[in-house]
Amino acid sequence: MNDNNIFLKLGDIFFRYRSYIPIPFLIVSLIFMKPTLTSIIVGFLIALCGEMIRIWSVSYAGSETRTTSGVGGTYLVTQGPYAIARNPLYIGNIMIYTGIGIMSYALFPWLQLFGLIFFTFQYYCIILREEEFLAGKFGETFKKFTSSVNRFLPAFSGVPDEIKSQLSLNVKAGLKSEKRSIQAFLISSLIVVAGYIWGI
Repeated sequence: MNDNNIFLKLGDIFFRYRSYIPIPFLIVSLIFMKPTLTSIIVGFLIALCGEMIRIWSVSYAGSETRTTSGVGGTYLVTQGPYAIARNPLYIGNIMIYTGIGIMSYALFPWLQLFGLIFFTFQYYCIILREEEFLAGKFGETFKKFTSSVNRFLPAFSGVPDEIKSQLSLNVKAGLKSEKRSIQAFLISSLIVVAGYIWGI
């Protein structure tokens, strides 16, 4: 089995369980937390930016981002944050997990570095699987998209007019879809703040 096939198989596993995989990281962050005022402020701002990116992304991509049955997609989104980086949802996730880790200051800096490296690898594997699907379904359009926009690093050159998706920005639907993620982010943040106040 070649390396690419291994990454694709890992991508399937990571995609199916992506909602649960961060839980051990978050638990360790909270159990071993030693927050400072600086770590709370810096970490919260990073995590908040990540959540805002997620809301912006989901406001275009819709509820399909919540599926766990397998990689798929009805349409290719090339608007909003997707015109800057092809995987803004995953960028947002990495920022949220890293931000909460920094807030907690648990096992700093090793836990935070581990989380950053692991989640980047996890989403890289998922992206490889998603790109295989998208290339097969959208063909030349997806090829033009990949040549215009990077996977992770922001690019502001824009996408060609002929491949721009015609979707409406629906922030209300985005917030509704993000309800659980926002709740988890706020609860985790409040626990860290409470730990700081009570000197845990």
